[in-house]
Order: sequence, then C-alpha cells, then structure tokens
Amino acid sequence: MKLEAASPSSSPERVGTDALTRDDRALLLRYMLMQRLSEERGLSLYKQGKVPGSFYDGCGQEAVCVGSAFALGPRDRMCILHRDLGAHFVRGVTPDRYLANYMGRIGGVTGGRDGNMHFGDRELGCVGMVSMLPDMAQVATGMALAFKMRREPRVAMTFFGEGSTANGQWHEAMNFAGIHRLPVVFVLENNQFAYSTPTELEFAVDPVGRAKGYGFPGVSVDGNDVEAVFEVARIASDRARDGGGPTLIECHTMRMHGHGAHDDMSYVPEVLLDQWSQRDPIDLFEKRLIGELGFSSDEVEGIRTSVEEYVDECAEAALDSPMPDPSIASEGVFADRWESLGDGQAPWSRWSQADEGAAASGNGHSPSNGRHATTEHGRAA
Repeated sequence: MKLEAASPSSSPERVGTDALTRDDRALLLRYMLMQRLSEERGLSLYKQGKVPGSFYDGCGQEAVCVGSAFALGPRDRMCILHRDLGAHFVRGVTPDRYLANYMGRIGGVTGGRDGNMHFGDRELGCVGMVSMLPDMAQVATGMALAFKMRREPRVAMTFFGEGSTANGQWHEAMNFAGIHRLPVVFVLENNQFAYSTPTELEFAVDPVGRAKGYGFPGVSVDGNDVEAVFEVARIASDRARDGGGPTLIECHTMRMHGHGAHDDMSYVPEVLLDQWSQRDPIDLFEKRLIGELGFSSDEVEGIRTSVEEYVDECAEAALDSPMPDPSIASEGVFADRWESLGDGQAPWSRWSQADEGAAASGNGHSPSNGRHATTEHGRAA
C-alpha cells in the first residue's frame, strides 16, 4: 500500500497485511488485553485511594498504540503518552512496574519519584513524557534528526491527540521534520474530543490533510483495527528508515472513558458511546481471529485467561512494593553523566528472523542486535 497525502474528507480504510504470523497476531491480542486489564486494575486501585492525584487510561484506543509500536525494531525510539500504555508493554515494561508507578512505589518505572503516568523507561528506548503533549513531537523530531545526521537506519515515533494539533509546538515539529525529511512517524489519535471539545469545534481542516503542506504523506486508518494500524505503521516506518522522510498517521478511534478518572464524560452524547462500543478494538480482533484467521474459541479464551492471571500476579507484586525512602527524592533529578537510550523489545517476528539471519551469516550488524533478553514476564534481564 502506498501512502499518499490524505484529503480532509478521507475516511478510515480497512487495510489487510501479510506481514504478521499466527504468533504475531496472538501477541497483538495479548498486548491489547494487557493494557485493558492493567488499566482496569489501576482504576480500581485509584477508587480504593491507593493512587494519588487522578488516573488516566486509554480504554478503547488499545489498537492504536499496540499496532503502531509492534512495527518498530529494537533500535527505534519512542515518545509514549498517557493513553498509550500498550506501547510500553510492547517495548518491555511490565504491568507490575506500571501499577507500582501509579501508586508511587519504589518498584515503579520512576522508582517512586512520580506517582502518575509521567514515565518512560530509558533502558527500553522510551523517553519519559511531559504533560505539554505536543512537545513530545519535538523530542521525537530531535531524535530523528540525530539518526539522520549519524546515517543510522532508525525511526522515532510519537503519539498525540487531535487537540494537540492546535498547538504551535506541533506545527514546529511537523515543519522541521518535513524540511529535513527526518525518519519520524507521527501517530495522531483522533479520539473525537480534546478533553470536552468535539472535533467539529477544534479545526476547520482535518489535521491529516495538513501533512501535504509540510511536505510529507498523511494517511487515515481505522484506529480500532489493530492490523490496519500495524500495516500503515509498518509502511511508514520502513519508508522513514529508507530515507523517505516522515509520515502522519491519523487513527480514528474513541476515548471510551473520561479525560481522567475525575471526568464524568457528561459532554459526550450517549448515542456516540453506544456506536463506538460496538466497535471495541479487542472484541473486533477476537472475532476476526476466530472467524477469519483460524483461531479456535478455546485458544482466544486461553490468551485472555493467561493475561488475566498475569495481571493479577503483577498487581500483587505492585502492592507488595514498598514506598520509597524520602531521602532519595532528589536523586536522579539531574543527569551527572551521559548515557544513550537502551534498546527496547521488538516482538514482531520480522526482528527475530533478522536475528537468526545475522547469526547464520555471522553478521554482527543486524538491526535487532542488542535486543534485551527477557524473563517469562517480559522484564528486561
């Protein structure tokens, strides 16, 4: 499929792919379920008073972050935002670390220094997020500039909502990336509301149509179809890696919960929620696995049961994690030495095949060299 600049009237399209194996598809379901169930557990802990502040989730948007992150190789880098937990899981973060982070426990990704969603595991190639969401597009653009200057076949990817496109930093990132043809993939999560503002009041021209003005392709895709998201992300990433420059991917989806746990969503029409609930990304994919792709109902149920048990185990581990010693609060705030970002997990079979090919040929320069070994739960060893 060739990516071309999309018009503002472009509608999401169903995109098939032959790039995924049976095991790949099982992993896609597993990661989406892991996000859904981990966030449900996190919301429960919030209601129990174990999570300070508020709580934010990506219910209904799991296919966007899982599908796009799945396309990346281990040496690619990500700026992951607050509704994109599945991308953290794809790269190697585990639910116990996520839940411990929200509770401010020492076992969290930030070691208890931030009891919230502002985290990124630098050892897995993920930059910690800031609340000024369009700024992360600039960070990804900067990483992509470094890749190009060093002539490295690597990709940077970041996420943002359609509301972010009204911000000047977003424009600066798009413009700079287009001018320099940088290897960056911008994933726009069009989830119908910028907090409480519906899309029809946000902009006169659909943001994906602006990509042409910045000099690179924009494409719209069904953000509730994990394979469709994966396929356009795969094409965009390969294009960037080959020197073709950036791509803006607009994923049409719906935020099924409030902006945060404090938000009752009273501004969202019931009929709209009803319509989108019929297109739940996990339900759609499970039905496709069984109806079209040869999975049995028992196999799909087995994946779900396995993830449920794993998340339960991780939640207990997070609750057992102690609170940090207050004396460490100032440690690590400022860097006293430079360290490069580490490589993340790259579970797509393409990268494991690259490893095998490199081993067979004795080539030590496979794109996936350096991928972390993992424990049975996916924690980097």
